[in-house]
Amino acid sequence: MISTIQLNDLVIEVTRKKMKNIRLRIYPNGQVKVSAPLKMKHEIIHDFLASKLVWIQQTQAKLQQRETQKQQVDNESRCVWGKHYLLKVIEHDAPPKIILGHSEMLLYVRANSSQELQQAIIDEWLRYELKKALPPLLQKWQSIMGVTVNKFFVQKMKTRWGSCNYTQSNVRFNSELAKKPPACLEYVVVHELAHLLEPSHNARFHSLMSQFMPNWKLIKAELNRLPI
Repeated sequence: MISTIQLNDLVIEVTRKKMKNIRLRIYPNGQVKVSAPLKMKHEIIHDFLASKLVWIQQTQAKLQQRETQKQQVDNESRCVWGKHYLLKVIEHDAPPKIILGHSEMLLYVRANSSQELQQAIIDEWLRYELKKALPPLLQKWQSIMGVTVNKFFVQKMKTRWGSCNYTQSNVRFNSELAKKPPACLEYVVVHELAHLLEPSHNARFHSLMSQFMPNWKLIKAELNRLPI
């Protein structure tokens, strides 16, 4: 049996069931429902709800704020390999994951995940994507340029797309490169490997870049138009 109780402007749905205790639920859309024992008096249910009214209103306000934040996030876009995707956050009771659709980035997270945590998940996913993309490029250009990389690293950098430790033959790449067109990543790979042949940005370095990648200046200009 279903009935309603009104408290101020709040209309609460009451369902009577075979149960021992009263149970109150507030749904993500703010709707309030109560399940109560079959023989519990209407007045008792009313008094119970009246005692919970402040808590109900506070919880509804929090849910509304959370929904507003979620809608704001859903209206944002994210860039992967130079293509923009509309970000859509989906709550699920499982470890987080990201799936790229035709025009959407689907971010699956647990309920109540903060925007900071969501961004951290995206950042880690971008780092993983870049780590997958780098080995074939490094293999290709090491063979072409006659150099050998000892180790490569991927991390988020504030001001640089990449770096090279000439003495140890190690190279580092900014995980933000996963947002840029693939040609930009290839340019940075060639740039850092060229430092294994010439550590400084002198005329010889520029000559090496032109030798291995004749259009490198155009790609560099494009990358500079897409700041970190």
